[in-house]
Amino acid sequence: MSKEEKIIQAAIEVFREKGIEKAKVSDIVKAAGIAQGTFYLYFPSRLSVMPAIAKVMVEKIITAIEEGVSTQKPFEQQLEEVVDVGFSITKEYGDLVALIYAGIAQTEHLKEWENIYAPYYAWMDNFLLQAQQQGTIRASIDTSRSSKLIIGLIESAAEQVYLFDDCKDETMKLVKLELLDFLHHALGLRHP
Repeated sequence: MSKEEKIIQAAIEVFREKGIEKAKVSDIVKAAGIAQGTFYLYFPSRLSVMPAIAKVMVEKIITAIEEGVSTQKPFEQQLEEVVDVGFSITKEYGDLVALIYAGIAQTEHLKEWENIYAPYYAWMDNFLLQAQQQGTIRASIDTSRSSKLIIGLIESAAEQVYLFDDCKDETMKLVKLELLDFLHHALGLRHP
């Protein structure tokens, strides 16, 4: 693991443990086992590490999707798996997701969000484009714009369940069903 990766992993741990306001660079470097000056070779401030943490989260999402979505199944089942992955990532890393939003919003790095999410958007765009080319979803949607909308919708629904609501299994199941029903209609999903 490189020093930069050590810093990012340590920052994740420290931010999760102490929160954004209480976490200090000295806490991060201690957890990373590096000198404080080394931290500043990679990041100018404690909050400047937030985009790197967000990038790690996007990599986790893409890995989870690649492992959790079966390309052998029909699009409808794949879409359900994509939603399941989105919910499971939010359930597991909800506290970190909230920290990333708060941390990036406090910095000049907010404009980097689109670049950080670019690989996730590209994956979803390709996923939708393949379904469109197969005639499974309607031809009139713009897959590039729709990929951003769908990702935002999945994340928002999952965050509502795990960060703001009562987080009961029954609530989660109902939200997923409503979300999938909405996506089926929005995409004009054609059943075989």
